[in-house]
Amino acid sequence: MNPYFYVTTPIYYVNDKPHIGHAYTTILADVLARYHRLAGTRTFFLTGTDEHGQKVQKAADLHHMTPQEQCDTTVVRFQELWKKLGISNDDFIRTTESRHKEIVQKALQDLFDRGLIYRAEYKGHYCVPCERFFTEKDLLEGNLCPDCKRPTDPIVESNYFFKMGQYQDWLIEYIQTHPDFIQPAFRANETLGFLKNPLGDLCISRPKSRLSWGIELPFDTDYVCYVWFDALLNYISAIGYGADEARFKEWWPCSCHLIGKDILTTHTVYWPTMLHAMGLPMPKSIFAHGWWLVGQDKMSKSLGNVVNPMEMCDRYGVDAFRYFVMSEMSLGNDASFTESTFVNRYNSDLANDLGNLVSRVVKMIGKNFDHKIPACGPLDENDNEFIQAVAQAVPALIASVDAMRIDKGINAVIDAVRAGNRYFDKTAPWTLAKNGNMARLGTVLYVAAEALRIVSVALSPLMPTKMRELQVALGLDPDVTLPVEASAQWGQLVAGTTIQDPGALFPRIDVKALEETATPKVKPAPAVKASVKTSAPAEKTQSEALPEGVVTIDDFAKIKLRTAKVLEAERVENADKLLRLQIEIGNEKRQIIAGIAKFYSPEQIIGKTIVVVANLKPAKIRGIESHGMLLAAKIGDRLTLVTTSDEMESGASIG
Repeated sequence: MNPYFYVTTPIYYVNDKPHIGHAYTTILADVLARYHRLAGTRTFFLTGTDEHGQKVQKAADLHHMTPQEQCDTTVVRFQELWKKLGISNDDFIRTTESRHKEIVQKALQDLFDRGLIYRAEYKGHYCVPCERFFTEKDLLEGNLCPDCKRPTDPIVESNYFFKMGQYQDWLIEYIQTHPDFIQPAFRANETLGFLKNPLGDLCISRPKSRLSWGIELPFDTDYVCYVWFDALLNYISAIGYGADEARFKEWWPCSCHLIGKDILTTHTVYWPTMLHAMGLPMPKSIFAHGWWLVGQDKMSKSLGNVVNPMEMCDRYGVDAFRYFVMSEMSLGNDASFTESTFVNRYNSDLANDLGNLVSRVVKMIGKNFDHKIPACGPLDENDNEFIQAVAQAVPALIASVDAMRIDKGINAVIDAVRAGNRYFDKTAPWTLAKNGNMARLGTVLYVAAEALRIVSVALSPLMPTKMRELQVALGLDPDVTLPVEASAQWGQLVAGTTIQDPGALFPRIDVKALEETATPKVKPAPAVKASVKTSAPAEKTQSEALPEGVVTIDDFAKIKLRTAKVLEAERVENADKLLRLQIEIGNEKRQIIAGIAKFYSPEQIIGKTIVVVANLKPAKIRGIESHGMLLAAKIGDRLTLVTTSDEMESGASIG
């Protein structure tokens, strides 16, 4: 294990309020930091705000403020949101702080003195939203930014350049020989693809005549520093570079830079070449995660579908929001955010599974053992099977954090919780209580309570407030913590400890009420007027002339068949024929209810790549939401699932 863990988020522009993208990256960094602290690793977590550049200056002009007033006003929104989300950052850096500006100017002067910065005339196109220059060959349709697809401004001016191009061969070799440097691996391939073309030098200045809001160049006061060159240096200025070398050496190189995929080039091309020129080691890993979509669309102000994390937290609770964004996105891929998806996962994982198990255990201990943890007697096969399920979940979670597959680790813990509810059904403690078998009842309730203790530790970085409430309910002191592996050792609950009823940790969400007030609301697309020719009589449609039961190719095209990977499966209580499946269709996760329990056990179907009807209207089966239908072949009493080769990825189109 590494002796330290230093994780960063990008620093966020202060031209507007934070949205779910900002919240997601910061929650992810927080969860990673909390897990490493829980493992006993020295940890430093940095976030902050990017407060220079043309976008900030434009926002200030729009709001009739000075740029500094714009920064001071907007930064509060980020700081308040991080506080609300329970973000445990060790530092918050602002690029307008003197501790940062001084280091930027030192770095600029050093590179200039060594001949790595020079002055030349620049002719090209500038994208204000991206704060980047592009040559004509880079543009789309003659004038559009290749990244954001918005118009660029043609510019001819004298500027200063960093000799980035001379490091192209070095950077290619470094990426190829350090497979962990850019993650996931396909993002490394994107950067290598970018580097197949000649790498030019980087324009690192803006004339004050055009942009005055920035850090002044120490060797030419008529210019300010390019916002990206300035911003990237926050990762080292915050930990003492050029000011406190002992502290800097303690934390550098960074363990993990977390970024969105839209800033891949700046972090995997600009930043490494800057560090190499400065004679500094490379960060150990740069991890680019995907985007949050609303349905299938990217979030956009013009569509009115931007998710406000403050509103979601006020509506459903901070820990529920943290849980959803961490469990729903597979790191590296895009994920879809809809309020119905949020509610389905909340009701399934938190209300029905975890909340239900907590309620069952606490209430039965309170009723039968005067609110005190009972003693644990001899264990039987059911006990040991459940204990083993819990024991396997913790190392799976630890491995998932190291592999940056946190959603998989969360699923492992929730699987253990589901095993707890099945354990309750098998052991039937209510029957034990009715028959007066108090010794066996005490053992069952101790085993279930001890499992909840371990779950509370495992999920505490994810849901710190709710898991603290659970630990207090179990009579524990949440301020006394052990490393996660030590906490997972069985038998730490002390018999006789007084417990408390925490109430409903995760009250079930009323789906009908949600439908009436669902957010975000997407603006409807404009109506399309149909052009109808009236010079000829209307023809009969093809479907009108078809024999009964025959469909057209157009009818068939309406059905979307997709491959899906079965992630989880379990029997539906009191339903002999039904299995509840959690499936993955490309980047989307869904729940479907399938009547195959008499033909397949949950263990047999997990991991299979099946075929589903992906655009079927959601339905409720035994009160449980089902989003799709799997395909199976049946003759008489035989049924076989329609499956594909395991080599076929989920989300593939069938037809």
